[in-house]
Amino acid sequence: MSDRIEARFAQLREEGRPGFVAYVMAGDPDLDRSRNILLGLPAAGADIIELGVPFSDPMADGPSIQRAALRALNAGTTLERVFDLLRDFRRADASTPVVLMGYLNPLLSMGFGRFARTAAEAGADGVIMVDCPPEEADPLADALDAEGLALIRLATPTTDAARLAVVARRTRGFVYYVSVAGVTGGKAVDAAAVAPQVARVRAASGLPVAVGFGIRTPEQARDVAKVADAAVVGSALVDAVAAALEAGEDPAESVRRTASGLAEAVHTSRREPAHG
Repeated sequence: MSDRIEARFAQLREEGRPGFVAYVMAGDPDLDRSRNILLGLPAAGADIIELGVPFSDPMADGPSIQRAALRALNAGTTLERVFDLLRDFRRADASTPVVLMGYLNPLLSMGFGRFARTAAEAGADGVIMVDCPPEEADPLADALDAEGLALIRLATPTTDAARLAVVARRTRGFVYYVSVAGVTGGKAVDAAAVAPQVARVRAASGLPVAVGFGIRTPEQARDVAKVADAAVVGSALVDAVAAALEAGEDPAESVRRTASGLAEAVHTSRREPAHG
């Protein structure tokens, strides 16, 4: 439930550190290995997990995540099997928040009420629907609210004050700030430009702000984490899956190594450098 998200950000505030949000695609490269990847993320330092729901026409995702979605779909991943993955994860981990990230078509096919009930039962905490504008989100928000799930909305560099007020309405858990105009894994983030935007979004929403898109390296993650409540990384992790497949290695170990380096950079980003 969304309480897990609030509890995790409260813990991060108490510890005086930003969070690392790890995005992976459910079912990539197949359901069994995807389960191993998912189970390894908390120990690698993930404070929150975004679990991608594979979709054939992902408008906001760059080539890396598009390829991950195709691998997952080709392996037979369906929305019901995403829920099965989540149930398996919850049997091993009761505390790490998991947010489902995807597109509206599979939800419309299932029905918002049934989707929300099943997601909550499986152990989800929130939902990011990339192609659901706030003006049309009330039916989905109602269904999620009834099950205690957070609807997490996106703000962007082009979101003006009037629009930000609309975005903030009914948003729960945190706001996902898209740091660059474009798709995932594209342009590199400019942390200096992000800082005032994070403050603006935080003030408008009263919620923590997680920054994603354009963060691929530990250095970029560290810079963003200095000014945001959390840094989100996805393309670098799904690229680690692809690289492992190409090399004939274990994708779960490849993701674990990549996630550990990113998590370390995020978690230590606000420590004062040693002198002398």
